[in-house]
Amino acid sequence: MGEVAFSYAGHNVVLEIQATIPSTPEKPSKKAMWKGVIVAYLGVAFCYLPVAFIGYYVYGNSVEDNILITLERPTWLIAAANMFVIVHVVGGYQVFSMPVFDMMETFLVKQLKFPPCFTLRFVARTLFVALTMLIGICIPFFGSLLGFLGGFAFAPTSYFLPCIIWLRLYKPKRFSLSWTINWICIVLGVLLMTLAPIGSLRNIILSAEHYKFFS
Repeated sequence: MGEVAFSYAGHNVVLEIQATIPSTPEKPSKKAMWKGVIVAYLGVAFCYLPVAFIGYYVYGNSVEDNILITLERPTWLIAAANMFVIVHVVGGYQVFSMPVFDMMETFLVKQLKFPPCFTLRFVARTLFVALTMLIGICIPFFGSLLGFLGGFAFAPTSYFLPCIIWLRLYKPKRFSLSWTINWICIVLGVLLMTLAPIGSLRNIILSAEHYKFFS
C-alpha cells in the first residue's frame, strides 16, 4: 500500500502544471486542471490496479517489487512492458523533478551567485539525475524504501492533510457527503501513514542480512 501511495503522490507537481495553463476570469485554469486530474488518476488506476490485483492473485507474496522480474513469459510482452516503462520514466521523471530543479537552481543562483544560464541548468540537472540513478541502482531494497516513503511522507501530504485543510477552509455541514468523504480519506490516510512504514521497515530489517549493494 505504501508503494501505491508513492505512485499516486502527484501533489508536488500539480501547481507547477496548473501554472502553465492559460487562465482568465471566464475560463479559470482550475476547471481544466480539475478535469485533467480526474482523467490522470483514472488512467493511473486503470493501469496499476489490475496489475496489482492480478499479480498478487497469481504470485502472492512471492512477487518481486518489479513484477516484470517475476514474469518469465511471454518474452515479447515483457520486452514491450519494459519499453513502455522507459518511455514513462523519461517523460514522467522530468515533470516530477521540476520542483526540485527549481529549488536547486534558485539556491545556486541566489545563494551561491552562479549566473543563470543553460550551462548551469544542464550541469545541475544532469548531476542530480546521475546521483538519483546511482542511489536507485545501489540500494537493493528500493521497493521497500518506496513503500516506507510512500506511507511516511506522501500519504500525509497527498491523502489526509489536504482534506483537513479543505474542511477548515470550507467548513461543510457535518455528516454531509463532502464532509463524510473527506473524513473517510483522513482516516484511511492516517492508517496508511501508520501501517505502510511499519510493514516496509519490517521487510527491510528481515531481509537486511541478504542484501548486497548493486544486486
